[in-house]
Amino acid sequence: MPPPLVVRVLPDVPAIDKTFDYLVPESVRDQVRVGDMVRIALHGRRVGGWIVAVGVEPPAGVVLRQLVKRSGLGPTADLLELAEWAAWRWAGRPASFLKTASPERMVAALPVPTPSLRPAPSHELLTRAVQGPRSVLRLPPATNLLHVALAAAGCGNALVLCPSQAAVRRVAHGLTRAGVAVAVYPQDWAKGAAGATVVGTRGAAWAPVGDLAAVVVLDEHDEGHQQEQAPTWHARDVAVERAARAGVPCVLTSACPSLEALAWGTLLPADRRRERAGWPVVQVVDRRQGDPRSEGLYSNALVSLLRSDQRVLCVLNRTGRARLLACLACGELARCDACAAAVEQPEGELCCRRCGTTRPPICLSCGAAQFRNARVGVTRVREELEALVGEPVTELTARSETGAPATRVVVGTEAVLQRIDRADAVAFLDLDQELLAPRYRASEQALALLARAARVVAASAPAGDRAAGRLLLQTRSPDHEVVQAVLRADVSGVSDAERARRELLRFPPFTALAELSGPAAAAYVQAIGAPEGVQIVATGEDRWLIRAPNHAVLSDALANARRPAGRVRLEVDPLRI
Repeated sequence: MPPPLVVRVLPDVPAIDKTFDYLVPESVRDQVRVGDMVRIALHGRRVGGWIVAVGVEPPAGVVLRQLVKRSGLGPTADLLELAEWAAWRWAGRPASFLKTASPERMVAALPVPTPSLRPAPSHELLTRAVQGPRSVLRLPPATNLLHVALAAAGCGNALVLCPSQAAVRRVAHGLTRAGVAVAVYPQDWAKGAAGATVVGTRGAAWAPVGDLAAVVVLDEHDEGHQQEQAPTWHARDVAVERAARAGVPCVLTSACPSLEALAWGTLLPADRRRERAGWPVVQVVDRRQGDPRSEGLYSNALVSLLRSDQRVLCVLNRTGRARLLACLACGELARCDACAAAVEQPEGELCCRRCGTTRPPICLSCGAAQFRNARVGVTRVREELEALVGEPVTELTARSETGAPATRVVVGTEAVLQRIDRADAVAFLDLDQELLAPRYRASEQALALLARAARVVAASAPAGDRAAGRLLLQTRSPDHEVVQAVLRADVSGVSDAERARRELLRFPPFTALAELSGPAAAAYVQAIGAPEGVQIVATGEDRWLIRAPNHAVLSDALANARRPAGRVRLEVDPLRI
């Protein structure tokens, strides 16, 4: 009789990072492999898990139990190693990454690979990109990114990461029409593992790809590539590490590459003529010249645009009716009588967003009962726009029900640019809110928002007719590098200015950051201690910012600290601080 086969299993149980050894039943001895999903008996109950090693030597004197069941195929051995790295990099558990890498339904065996064509790159720039190990393609918003995916598929089975499901559908459809075997992740998990070009959103960074030949991340700057729940891993960084381990080319595309991408790879910009033609006409309205008491958000240029026959999207990242009120009689700002914060007026009474106190709409300074809107939200703007254009206007925010609005004019937060894929013009009612936001990535995020709007406008313009679409920017900072970048269709100025600022202020990519918050954050800070090179600063109640010279130092410091009991959120690489 052959000696018993022993496997090491990582349970899929929260708060358990240990592995356990189990005997393999003779009935499945020839089937098990590293990465397989199994069921095990653990502490009196049956739980799932992954085989992380086969043929191990069990500890002496330990009586082993048998596997309850071999469920099916799971992540490949290289993805197991990648999950270990990601758990260190983002201070998480390997199991959380292996869940993303596992099929939605159990897979007993892989299908026969589908024959696939290998399209040739359509442009010399794409040829250079897929031949280099680290390429950052700077392409204008109007560029059809399908050509990049086709160039990657020309190398063989590629992994293509998209920022949204709509982009996944477009890219997958285009690749299929070109004769490329496509597996959309996660529903086509088995097809991708057998051998096909895998297309998906950020979760596809963990998709198994048979004979992986190239990796592409479309719109690497998009915040949709970062996981919101902890661990806050970034699909771009996972894809970059995966390509390096596999020894295959990796291509990042963006209309406005992040500093992290520029620090990682070789920048390959489109030629000046193509880049200029890929941005729409930009009209800047200098609000310093207008009277804020009479004109407000509605400049003459905006009114003319709204009263045309074009479909217009108006962007204002402020929800509600009025976010700042001032007394008509004395001009005093309306404040909360409990905590002194500014109050708003959703319906009738004044309400404090900080402490929840409500009170009648009466000025605490002079007793008057009438207020003017010093800072309106999208709900109030919708009412005023309807009166201005004399037709219905749709309000659209992240909380709105899905579905394409039927009205010609739509107003809302930046969600309008995610829900609506084409329009004749996009108007930013208060661009300064984005340019001057109290976040270290404010300029980069504002430029990304404008690039997304430019793509929406380009989608409805006839091919080659740049003048057909329009961006209207209302701002009191017309000389800001972001505004000048879109005016000139040259985003390099933003990168240069941001690089100098961040290096001086010690922000990423020149340092590594993590943010701790929650009731147990203070205990976690004590557990971390004071490792060499790590700086910990309190930024608020139960909130701490951790800075290190690089990710290796930061990740080691977090890995060596014992996580305390209690609620705590650890966000590595926070985007909005």
